[in-house]
Amino acid sequence: MTKADIVNAISENTGIEKMVVQKTVEAFMESVKGSLIKGEDVFLRGFGSFIVKTRAEKTARDMANEKSIIIPAHNIPAFKPAKAFVAEVKENNKVK
Repeated sequence: MTKADIVNAISENTGIEKMVVQKTVEAFMESVKGSLIKGEDVFLRGFGSFIVKTRAEKTARDMANEKSIIIPAHNIPAFKPAKAFVAEVKENNKVK
């Protein structure tokens, strides 16, 4: 599902114009990005959390030059789904 699909689905379910829904979805995404950039997690009860994870420094191998390189510690954005959300997905997508 793409952003356009989400906008279409919300517009059909609510009767709100697509342009208004698109601006709202984009404003939501900017708010989430802005919060994560500031180091603030975003919690959506029943859905999940957008969080900032810290990756530790690690040693990797540059195979082309056969040398070890250090990858410094860094932060990355991540999504952690709520337990109820995970349970619902599992229930509706059982392997047959």
